Amino acid sequence: MTPLSLTVTPSQAADAYRAAEGAGNSTDAVGGFSATLSRAIGGAIDANHAAEDQAMQAIAGGGNLTEVVTAVSKAQLALQTATTIRDRMVQAYQQIMQMPI
Repeated sequence: MTPLSLTVTPSQAADAYRAAEGAGNSTDAVGGFSATLSRAIGGAIDANHAAEDQAMQAIAGGGNLTEVVTAVSKAQLALQTATTIRDRMVQAYQQIMQMPI
Protein backbone atom coordinates (compact mmCIF):
# COMPACT_ATOMS: atom_id res chain seq x y z
CA MET A 1 0.00 0.00 0.00
CA THR A 2 1.25 3.46 -0.85
CA PRO A 3 0.68 6.33 1.59
CA LEU A 4 -1.71 9.08 0.70
CA SER A 5 0.02 11.85 -1.25
CA LEU A 6 -1.15 15.42 -0.67
CA THR A 7 0.30 18.65 -1.96
CA VAL A 8 -0.55 21.78 0.00
CA THR A 9 0.75 25.14 -1.15
CA PRO A 10 1.15 27.99 1.31
CA SER A 11 -1.69 29.91 -0.32
CA GLN A 12 -4.02 26.90 -0.02
CA ALA A 13 -3.10 26.55 3.65
CA ALA A 14 -3.76 30.24 4.23
CA ASP A 15 -7.13 29.99 2.44
CA ALA A 16 -8.08 26.98 4.59
CA TYR A 17 -7.06 28.88 7.71
CA ARG A 18 -9.15 31.89 6.71
CA ALA A 19 -12.13 29.63 5.98
CA ALA A 20 -11.77 27.94 9.36
CA GLU A 21 -11.51 31.32 11.10
CA GLY A 22 -14.62 32.50 9.26
CA ALA A 23 -16.55 29.46 10.42
CA GLY A 24 -15.72 30.23 14.04
CA ASN A 25 -15.47 27.43 16.56
CA SER A 26 -18.12 25.30 14.93
CA THR A 27 -18.58 21.97 16.69
CA ASP A 28 -21.59 20.72 14.78
CA ALA A 29 -21.35 17.39 12.97
CA VAL A 30 -21.86 18.99 9.55
CA GLY A 31 -19.01 21.43 9.20
CA GLY A 32 -15.88 22.85 10.66
CA PHE A 33 -12.33 21.65 10.59
CA SER A 34 -12.40 20.29 14.12
CA ALA A 35 -15.54 18.25 13.41
CA THR A 36 -13.97 16.77 10.30
CA LEU A 37 -10.79 15.94 12.15
CA SER A 38 -12.75 14.39 15.01
CA ARG A 39 -14.66 12.16 12.60
CA ALA A 40 -11.43 11.05 10.92
CA ILE A 41 -9.80 10.21 14.25
CA GLY A 42 -12.94 8.41 15.39
CA GLY A 43 -12.89 6.33 12.21
CA ALA A 44 -9.27 5.35 12.78
CA ILE A 45 -10.02 4.35 16.37
CA ASP A 46 -13.05 2.32 15.28
CA ALA A 47 -10.96 0.50 12.66
CA ASN A 48 -8.36 -0.30 15.31
CA HIS A 49 -11.00 -1.67 17.69
CA ALA A 50 -12.51 -3.80 14.91
CA ALA A 51 -9.07 -5.24 14.11
CA GLU A 52 -8.48 -6.03 17.78
CA ASP A 53 -11.88 -7.74 18.07
CA GLN A 54 -11.22 -9.85 14.96
CA ALA A 55 -7.78 -10.82 16.24
CA MET A 56 -9.18 -11.84 19.64
CA GLN A 57 -11.81 -13.99 17.94
CA ALA A 58 -9.11 -15.66 15.85
CA ILE A 59 -6.97 -16.30 18.93
CA ALA A 60 -9.98 -17.87 20.65
CA GLY A 61 -10.31 -20.20 17.67
CA GLY A 62 -13.47 -18.75 16.18
CA GLY A 63 -12.61 -16.24 13.53
CA ASN A 64 -12.15 -16.13 9.82
CA LEU A 65 -8.53 -15.46 8.87
CA THR A 66 -9.60 -13.40 5.86
CA GLU A 67 -11.69 -11.11 8.07
CA VAL A 68 -8.78 -10.70 10.50
CA VAL A 69 -6.37 -9.73 7.72
CA THR A 70 -8.93 -7.34 6.20
CA ALA A 71 -9.61 -5.66 9.55
CA VAL A 72 -5.89 -5.28 10.31
CA SER A 73 -5.26 -3.87 6.81
CA LYS A 74 -8.05 -1.31 7.28
CA ALA A 75 -6.61 -0.28 10.64
CA GLN A 76 -3.14 0.04 9.13
CA LEU A 77 -4.46 2.19 6.27
CA ALA A 78 -6.37 4.41 8.71
CA LEU A 79 -3.22 4.91 10.78
CA GLN A 80 -1.12 5.71 7.70
CA THR A 81 -3.73 8.21 6.52
CA ALA A 82 -3.93 9.89 9.93
CA THR A 83 -0.13 10.11 10.07
CA THR A 84 0.05 11.61 6.59
CA ILE A 85 -2.63 14.18 7.40
CA ARG A 86 -0.80 15.11 10.61
CA ASP A 87 2.48 15.54 8.74
CA ARG A 88 0.85 17.71 6.09
CA MET A 89 -0.85 19.86 8.72
CA VAL A 90 2.48 20.44 10.45
CA GLN A 91 4.11 21.32 7.12
CA ALA A 92 1.31 23.75 6.27
CA TYR A 93 1.56 25.38 9.70
CA GLN A 94 5.33 25.74 9.35
CA GLN A 95 4.93 27.29 5.89
CA ILE A 96 2.33 29.74 7.21
CA MET A 97 4.61 30.73 10.07
CA GLN A 98 7.45 31.40 7.60
CA MET A 99 5.34 33.74 5.45
CA PRO A 100 6.29 37.39 5.64
CA ILE A 101 3.67 39.59 7.23
